[in-house]
Amino acid sequence: MTRSFSPRPVDPELLEHLADLASRAPSAGKTQGWHLVVLAGAQTSLFWNASLAPERRADFAFPGLLRAPVIGVAVAEPEAYTQRYAEPDKAATGLGVGPDAWSVPYWTVDASMAVMTLLYAAEDVGLGALFFAVFHGEAEVRAALGIAPEHQVIGAIALGWPESDERPGRSAARARRDPSALLRSV
Repeated sequence: MTRSFSPRPVDPELLEHLADLASRAPSAGKTQGWHLVVLAGAQTSLFWNASLAPERRADFAFPGLLRAPVIGVAVAEPEAYTQRYAEPDKAATGLGVGPDAWSVPYWTVDASMAVMTLLYAAEDVGLGALFFAVFHGEAEVRAALGIAPEHQVIGAIALGWPESDERPGRSAARARRDPSALLRSV
């Protein structure tokens, strides 16, 4: 994850290429009920002004993050899944009645897979990327970017050309779990 960016712009065609690759991530019923609200260049201030008040920026641990030339907010649309699963080929599942019918919110799963695909694709073309939660100011971010209240904000993605003045995040020193701790046999 990159936390320090050059302000150098990212070509819009490259962003479209990344979105195209992300659209190929697994999707329940091929619903693809997610989208990315993209802010580029000076537009990124809409996100930062809503989520990180100017008076908090002086003490912000990662000032290079504020230079990211692209901020995308990943959004999932639960109603797209209930509509899709109300269609004739999926109606027998009973999932078209509403979000509460789903034991697993596949709009979250699918949007997360698309985000991960986009992060890998960005890395593959030499871009730096950081996925981070919108912990502060989600209501303000929603208002500033016109995100509907019924849509789920998955998180934000900073994209751009990495700079070398980066320092690791607070969690970087944590040990990665051994595969034997991840795999479980029955």
